[in-house]
Amino acid sequence: MQSQDLDDALIAEFLGSRFLGRRYLRYAELEQLGLVDNRSSLKLWMDAGAFPRGIKIPGPYGKTLVWQAAEVARLIAQEMAKSLGQTIVVEGKPGNAANIAAEAAAAAEPDGYTLLLVAGLHPAVAAVYRKLRYDPLNSFAWISTVSFYPFVLCVRKDSRFKTLADFISAAREKPGGVSSGTAGIGSISHMTTELIASLAKVKILSVPYRGEAPAITGLLGGEVDLMIATSTLAAPHLKSGELRGIAVTGKTRWKDFADIPTVAESGFDDFEVISWSGFAAPAKTPQPIIARLHAEIERAIRVPEARSRLESFGAEVRSTTPAEMRDLVARQIALWSKVANEANIHLD
Repeated sequence: MQSQDLDDALIAEFLGSRFLGRRYLRYAELEQLGLVDNRSSLKLWMDAGAFPRGIKIPGPYGKTLVWQAAEVARLIAQEMAKSLGQTIVVEGKPGNAANIAAEAAAAAEPDGYTLLLVAGLHPAVAAVYRKLRYDPLNSFAWISTVSFYPFVLCVRKDSRFKTLADFISAAREKPGGVSSGTAGIGSISHMTTELIASLAKVKILSVPYRGEAPAITGLLGGEVDLMIATSTLAAPHLKSGELRGIAVTGKTRWKDFADIPTVAESGFDDFEVISWSGFAAPAKTPQPIIARLHAEIERAIRVPEARSRLESFGAEVRSTTPAEMRDLVARQIALWSKVANEANIHLD
């Protein structure tokens, strides 16, 4: 029996007899029946079952790495669960710079029941790690971004550096004599430090910590001169006056601290480093399922309570199309690969 010869009624009868009336099929079962490319059969499956079993969202949720990712995943999962009428489990898989979670999602069945919460760290990991068990771009079907946020170049309140130009001048006068604390080798704070150093043609000593919070503690304690921090973690210290922001990495000034100039305004034309969070599924997830998930994510971020919470992280809440998200990831992989190669930053 050829799938193109089946109308919806015959598909329903055939699937019902073959699978004892089950309300959903796994992707492999659809593939076995030759129905993967049959849009009407996929629509029937989705309309009848509409994600009838629990969805998992593995991610790099841990105490010291990408802690904000867990909050984003839970917020979106909570709203999606309401409209889908299903349980959505935010599953912590911390470790190895988010590779464990990405590997698990890439290897999952492409049936719409496993999603990956992806953070801006993902393209940096792709650039730095030589031996990944997945393709950072092509192992995933990209769905949508959720939020974007800048980084802040922070110094202590009593620092001699009043501007980014001051910091660069000191680095030029004494190569390696000024330091920047980072969230670890290959982190975005590390890569951004190296990018600025490369553009300014200076040497900055990068000091890796085990996560962003310890790096900020190191900055406050006088162990390093500067820290490129996410807006979320920087905000309380900027508000308290313990730290001063000398530049932000976005194209425009950060609305919560509009007095801090951008890196571009500080002499680095067109400079932009922006982090983000979003969702992906395993590659080969059928397009109608991706479209449904995209619609659910867009609906979730329009819910006032969820949007307000995301904005409280200092984020710009914004979705993208699947194609736009894929392009974003590809461009950032290319940028960080160039930085990693020039600075010889590689891990196995």
